[in-house]
Amino acid sequence: MIHGYKIVNLQELVEEVGEEFTKEYLSNFSCPINQDVEHFLKDKAIEFSKQGLSQTHLVMASHKKKMVLVGYFTLANKTISVSTKKLSSTAKKRIAKFAIYYPQIRKYVLSAPLIAQIGKNYTDGSNKIISGDELLGIACEKVKSVQYDLGGRYVYLECEDKPVLTEFYGRNGFYEFDQRMLDKEETNFDGDYLVQMLKYLK
Repeated sequence: MIHGYKIVNLQELVEEVGEEFTKEYLSNFSCPINQDVEHFLKDKAIEFSKQGLSQTHLVMASHKKKMVLVGYFTLANKTISVSTKKLSSTAKKRIAKFAIYYPQIRKYVLSAPLIAQIGKNYTDGSNKIISGDELLGIACEKVKSVQYDLGGRYVYLECEDKPVLTEFYGRNGFYEFDQRMLDKEETNFDGDYLVQMLKYLK
């Protein structure tokens, strides 16, 4: 339990109740504001978990005497290069403790968990049970618990360059450090790039 919410590893759910039942359960998830979030959970999350590419965590809450799926997040291992151009002196000092600096390219190379997907469930108003800030906070707490065993202090994500997104992540402690050009197969985003953001977990 984190902040009163129950976190369920999708792979463990599949092992406990079977893949078909799990797919049927996930079929009720709806996220009209981000079709990619909905599509990933329904069509890719189980396979990615089985392949070890990422792990999806379902966030459950007690509502009207039953457990309701209110959202989910997906974590994956990632090695990233961080340009020094947009880093403050404080950020440089912090990141230097956990990354390797390559002076020839003026970048740090850092291993950090990636929040690959995150979204709320809009079915039957379940999105109103949890705020976006709470859901992101739960994802960061999960990363902290993993890093307690493995080490590290940073979490990483990418998002479209839209004020509603960058401001949301910004007020939750993330800061932009670079941009990544989209691959040819990444056709479900607006624009040509994604904003790359980091957060230092105290």
